[in-house]
Amino acid sequence: MKVSDFNFELPKELIAQHPIEKRDESRLMVLNKDKIEHRVFKDIIEYLNPGDCLVLNNTKVIPARLYGNKITNGENGAAAEVLLLKQLEDDIWEVLVRPGRKLQIGTEISFKDNLLKGTIIESLEDGKRKIKFEYKGIFNEILDKIGTMPLPPYIKEELKEKDRYQTIYAKYEGSSAAPTAGLHFTEELLKSIKDKGIEIANVTLHVGLGTFRPVQVENIEEHHMHTEHFYIKQEDAEKINNAKKSSKRIIAVGTTSCRVLESIADSNGLVKAQEGDTGIFIYPGYKFKCIDNLITNFHLPESTLVMLVSALAGKENIMKAYKEAIKEKYRFFSFGDSMYINMKEK
Repeated sequence: MKVSDFNFELPKELIAQHPIEKRDESRLMVLNKDKIEHRVFKDIIEYLNPGDCLVLNNTKVIPARLYGNKITNGENGAAAEVLLLKQLEDDIWEVLVRPGRKLQIGTEISFKDNLLKGTIIESLEDGKRKIKFEYKGIFNEILDKIGTMPLPPYIKEELKEKDRYQTIYAKYEGSSAAPTAGLHFTEELLKSIKDKGIEIANVTLHVGLGTFRPVQVENIEEHHMHTEHFYIKQEDAEKINNAKKSSKRIIAVGTTSCRVLESIADSNGLVKAQEGDTGIFIYPGYKFKCIDNLITNFHLPESTLVMLVSALAGKENIMKAYKEAIKEKYRFFSFGDSMYINMKEK
């Protein structure tokens, strides 16, 4: 199967540059087996049945983009940029740096008048670095003061409110990117969903920037996925398993939740509480073990995410739906509109 099989022409003006005013009033395309419906996101409750289990990713995006200066002869020198990717040890992180060629092993960087200092201690593959930080106080509090949200490269406008690139149920810090399918939920909508008798379970997967990395091989079977860290608690595993055993539906909110569940499910679709890393790559031909339906956004052409949704709904169905979305001027990507892939209606 070729990467080019998942290509489509997307007008640039359909790439959402900012979130809409009310989260749950984004548009919702419902992709059924035999038809497409056009709704508003808060209508999602009409498609959920009592006993269904909705699985959220409660990761929290950290303000992972840091702007500082290279320290030269004890003084602040040329500008430097560091993007936090993954915490490796207490104060050691895997990062991307810019300008890469000038930030080599031994380079010291000062951020915000030495509120935070970092020393590059190792070069990694794909231009990444290991950096060791020094600071006084609590690292996450310092990040909140000096860091900025690491918006995807296709968003060119500045984000006015930090919390709009955060789900309302974000809890555990560690992501470099938001699980954007969850951005459409409000407190009121989630309460209505619970009141209807839908079970809500959580997983935590810290989303990495590999989410935006293009597939660079023509044959998709040769692509190697980035790994991301996840965990799921016992109480949440029990909710998912109870729904499965009762023949109720498991509905993943976002490809990140889907990837966790499919990574850990056994042949019966049951899961166990655990922590680990997943590099699962889901593309057409994959047999889903745990999830039945999926709430997701509209994804980049030729991306691993459009391959994943094609595995669930069928490539022809997805390409037809995307063609319809473009025709109807749906907003695409992180701050865009939503799709509910409704392959199992009851």
